Amino acid sequence: MSAIPEDFGPLSRTSPFTDLLGPIHEKRAANGLIIGMLAEKKHCNARGIVHGGVLGTLADIAMGYSSAFSTEPPTPMVTTSQTMDYVGKAEQGDWIEVHTDVQKVGRSTAFANCYFHIGSRRIARASAIFSVIT
Repeated sequence: MSAIPEDFGPLSRTSPFTDLLGPIHEKRAANGLIIGMLAEKKHCNARGIVHGGVLGTLADIAMGYSSAFSTEPPTPMVTTSQTMDYVGKAEQGDWIEVHTDVQKVGRSTAFANCYFHIGSRRIARASAIFSVIT
């Protein structure tokens, strides 16, 4: 079983839903926010694999927060579209990291990608488009 890396702390912005899903962790890096989660039994499906919906939710959180807080002041936005590709799996006890690449935050839309890692192994990627709330 993996452990939570020491350089990660609790997610700074929470909601009742993220509290239910979590605990979710974050680390500020030079290239943006990295989201992390230690996979628990509650995150797994009947096969013992972390449910794709959990990864989809982490993608939405990672890309949305990273995009919004990449500007000063933060840009309010909502998810318009998200796609996800699974190329591996996470299991109970795995430490999952989500690394985000914010491509652009414009006046009306924002674009981002993210990549899921278990150690050096990439297990999924996602991309999203966000609508800026004015």
